[in-house]
Amino acid sequence: MRIVYLHQYFFTRTMIGVAGNRSYEFARRLVAMGHQVDMITSYTYAQEDESREWFETIEEGIRVHWLPVPYSNKMDFRKRIHAFLRFAIGASRKAASMDADVVFATSGPLTIALPGLYASWLRKVPLVFEVRDLWPEGAIQLGVLTNPIAKWLARCLERIVYRRSRHIVALSPGMRDGIVKAGTPLEKITIIPNAADLDLFHPQVDGRAMKGANGLDGRFCVAYFGTMGLANGLGFVLDAAAELKRRQVDDVVFLLHGDGMQRPLLEDRAKNEGLDNVIFSGPSPKHLMAELVAAVDVCMTIFKNVPVLQTCSPNKLFDALAAGKPILTNMPGWLGSIAEDEKTGVLVMPDDPADFADKVIWMRDHPRELDVFRNNARRVAEEQFSRDILARRLEAVLRQAVVPAAGRPSATIASAEEGHS
Repeated sequence: MRIVYLHQYFFTRTMIGVAGNRSYEFARRLVAMGHQVDMITSYTYAQEDESREWFETIEEGIRVHWLPVPYSNKMDFRKRIHAFLRFAIGASRKAASMDADVVFATSGPLTIALPGLYASWLRKVPLVFEVRDLWPEGAIQLGVLTNPIAKWLARCLERIVYRRSRHIVALSPGMRDGIVKAGTPLEKITIIPNAADLDLFHPQVDGRAMKGANGLDGRFCVAYFGTMGLANGLGFVLDAAAELKRRQVDDVVFLLHGDGMQRPLLEDRAKNEGLDNVIFSGPSPKHLMAELVAAVDVCMTIFKNVPVLQTCSPNKLFDALAAGKPILTNMPGWLGSIAEDEKTGVLVMPDDPADFADKVIWMRDHPRELDVFRNNARRVAEEQFSRDILARRLEAVLRQAVVPAAGRPSATIASAEEGHS
């Protein structure tokens, strides 16, 4: 197949950033399967005074077409929207100029639907749309998108892209349910969650150097890796840190690794409240992350207590599982079930710092139970979230979109759905 793959924020393992590299990992596997993949993305490191012309690189067989569009997680909402629309216009022209058998567009942002719809219509090829976040619902619930006209336009775009797509990929059962609620037939959706990087993250990775470099020796470390934005609700971690300080627990440390709009505010709060049990670091390329993850005791998956965020499928969780790390999450539902039902970690009550502190102390004091969590984490990563398995599921979706079966999902997709719904 000739696949035009649209993702505004494409990252390889060696690029510095806090975004995941799902598109890179899936695209290189599609190339290895014999397909031609043209990735259309933005070069976010561009400066305002630099060239705005497209340029091209080859990344493990993927032809990557880069449009310089400066972007940072620290941008305010208006600047982000400007970057989204600027890329959407340029990507529409680029994608429509390419021969393709299928157009595969992955959000966020939702504006990636615009070049996907345009290229699919002009080239008369099917569109497969991947939903990484329930947008605009997430932006509305977080209070970021408040203008009634903007909300109406965003919901219109959401309904149009769902209706015009030959098939839709959702990253979690909750996202699938949200897409169905928007009026999409269930049989049109396949769940392909984020995947565990089983090669890069592994229980055998040596993290001793990183442990020493980050001042973690002799301390029980609970770590967060990723974006520090409004949706991540990392003030909750500082609440727990303050609770542990109040209890005079001095051998537990929280590591927050990454960047984003909220990081300066979090750092200021930690400094003002004397929370020396919170360490900030990063961001760093993903190939160095494996050593840092190996250096910590527990990995956190934390979100703001907003209903729509319970549908998330965060990279950090699956990389932690691959590394054989116990997980701690404050998200009931699917993520909570991975922790509790699969016995890979613990669920803390949202917005309850006392429960958070209790669970951290319990994990520190129960090394045998943590060993069980570690073994289960790697097992679950291998059995349920292998990137090789999920890439083959994506290929099956794309193939079926190009040559639809007679009104029914392929055996590969149907079987996968039964195992993960």
